[in-house]
Amino acid sequence: MEWTIQELATRAGITTRTLRYYDRIGLLAPTRVGANGYRFYGAPAVARLQRVLVMRQMGMPLATIADVLAEEVDERDGLRAHISALEAQRDRINEQLRTVRHTLDCLLAGTEPGMDVLLEGFNDPYKDDVIARWGEDVYRVSNDWWHAKTLAEQVAWKRERDDLVADWVTVWRSGVSPTSDDAQEMAARHVEWLRGIPGTPTAEDDHERWAQMLRGLGDTYVDDPRFGATYHSREGAVFVRDALYAHTRPHP
Repeated sequence: MEWTIQELATRAGITTRTLRYYDRIGLLAPTRVGANGYRFYGAPAVARLQRVLVMRQMGMPLATIADVLAEEVDERDGLRAHISALEAQRDRINEQLRTVRHTLDCLLAGTEPGMDVLLEGFNDPYKDDVIARWGEDVYRVSNDWWHAKTLAEQVAWKRERDDLVADWVTVWRSGVSPTSDDAQEMAARHVEWLRGIPGTPTAEDDHERWAQMLRGLGDTYVDDPRFGATYHSREGAVFVRDALYAHTRPHP
């Protein structure tokens, strides 16, 4: 099956002039040219045009596109690379859509639209660390869970988190030990709070993995200065870490 230059231009949403220009610069030649001078394009040429248009949509200049296509050894690898690029572009667009929708929801609810916790994904600020420690699935599932929440549910969740942090600070400032009953009650509450987040080992009730996760979180609270600020100081974060570590140890 072949298409004429007019048919291909119409189906691709471009002009015949563009196709002639691509031919002139060596980017896309017709499959054959009839005796009457008409250009015809077969499946390989159409597939090549598809790739050219994808790269153009990604902002690549024609000279770079020509180099990419010329240097390719295996067209299948090139197609796989384009699929990955398109999927990444789709994810960026989906994230932008979520952000705009949240902003609209905030305005309709009379809430300040600049609240970071509402605009970001659940784990976005810590994506690399979450994936490195617990895998891509944990990151994806928890983010999907977060974005499935309504604005009111997200605000309520944020309030619960803030209450948890405030109570941690209160216990730390009381001067008790991380192994004290008060601190261990906070650690147990922390575990229950984590248990409500799908995709995490605590939600799956896998003791060995959630103990590892709890220790990893404790280390992150101390190592990441953002958490030092959350718990009012690095010393506060150290207290939380030590209490969480103690909570993972076997109890008599």
